[in-house]
Amino acid sequence: MNDNPQRYANAQNPNQGQFKRVLCVCSAGLLRSPTVAWILSNPPFNFNTRSAGSNLSYALIPIDGVLVHWADTVVFVNQENKRQAEKIVGLIGKDVRVLSLPDSFEFRDPELVEIAKTELLKVFAPEKGEGEGK
Repeated sequence: MNDNPQRYANAQNPNQGQFKRVLCVCSAGLLRSPTVAWILSNPPFNFNTRSAGSNLSYALIPIDGVLVHWADTVVFVNQENKRQAEKIVGLIGKDVRVLSLPDSFEFRDPELVEIAKTELLKVFAPEKGEGEGK
């Protein structure tokens, strides 16, 4: 992994604005987590999002320390992806949310979008003060 100091500094670039930074993680970072990131980047959430994969063998963009450092919150599409990530990076002290999304959908599949929205509204409940900005 490329955890050089310049990447860490860039992760804190102040021009990203005050929007909550959320890293979304699935196995390969290709279907579920980019779909979840897309949902979270739109209303009612309006978060600054990225996606990554927890399986180092085939993830397009593997989870690493810099991505976790960048994120205010890490959203895993399921418990298995969280377990995989914990073997790669530290999550101690990170705000972590875990969904229950099966690996049986295409990118932005309408059914996946509906299931994910329902779960995301539960884990980012409005009464927690989530939404625009941090």
